[in-house]
Amino acid sequence: MTTKSSHTIKKILVTGAAGFIGYHLSGRLLEEGREVVGLDNMNDYYDPVLKEARLSRLISHVNFKSVRKDLSDRAAMEELFVTDKFDGVVNLAAQAGVRYSLINPQSYVDSNLVGFMNVLEGCRHNNVKHLVFASSSSVYGANTRMPFSVHDNVDHPVSIYAATKKANELMAHTYSHLYGLHCTGLRFFTVYGPWGRPDMALFLFTNAILEDRPIDVFNHGKMRRDFTYVDDIVEGVVRVMDRPAEPNPGWTGDAPDPSSSYVPYKLYNIGNNQPVELLRFIEIIEECLGKKARKNLLPLQPGDVPATYANIDDLMRDVGFKPSTTLEEGIPRFIAWYKDYYKVLS
Repeated sequence: MTTKSSHTIKKILVTGAAGFIGYHLSGRLLEEGREVVGLDNMNDYYDPVLKEARLSRLISHVNFKSVRKDLSDRAAMEELFVTDKFDGVVNLAAQAGVRYSLINPQSYVDSNLVGFMNVLEGCRHNNVKHLVFASSSSVYGANTRMPFSVHDNVDHPVSIYAATKKANELMAHTYSHLYGLHCTGLRFFTVYGPWGRPDMALFLFTNAILEDRPIDVFNHGKMRRDFTYVDDIVEGVVRVMDRPAEPNPGWTGDAPDPSSSYVPYKLYNIGNNQPVELLRFIEIIEECLGKKARKNLLPLQPGDVPATYANIDDLMRDVGFKPSTTLEEGIPRFIAWYKDYYKVLS
């Protein structure tokens, strides 16, 4: 039984609601008594059966409405915004994956640029109080100063995926400037957890180890990632959503801060603030499964970066939250879900 929401952002459009993060976020918002309209085009980038399974768990909720439309369909998006009148929008729908962007770059333009423009237009014309949108740690590209800070320049992406996420940040700022739209961008760092995507490392490694297949380990295992548990990501999103971006009175064009503005626009990192080497990540999976991995050690792939590490000072200062779930806690939760979902006998 849910209680009536006391939040000002009560009716929310979550794009990509049948996706990994969108599913978890929608569930959390529904638990809080909010009304969620979940949009997803249910494409076949990965097995749609998994998306359908996630969606089936949301549809049973009285405050959830499923909309199967494509973000890049301008007319459909215009109609959706006019019909439903949202207080807030969380844009998670995107063509994901750095490596796939080397194979099919056009799909990133359709989803991440055209689709995002339709979201911005919907918000602009329908008095949306706050747009929260997913960016990515990949925007830091060729940057090497660690930890990555939202106050650093990020003009050197190394994949078309990263370039589209940087473009989203620029587009959102423009709409804040032109129309006063309150926009907050969240740079997610290597999200993992139950119901994760099959193209993610944790899913791929678990599946291969259980089936006695070798795993591809890039950069010879010397990659370092700021692995962030999905519940921590969701907590950050919810806290930020209830705090619409405001202009920074200290902002100056003489020394422009990339993370804020003279308009209602803000950027945050959401990461675990504790990078872990890929080989340690694999060790924890092996311990949970009770099986050793056969490793196929490979060089760094084009489009990949050797390390990610989030500076989360701004997030902690503004919303009082710091992700804290360790890999030793999070990986067993994923593996328990995986074994249950795929009926793997322990």
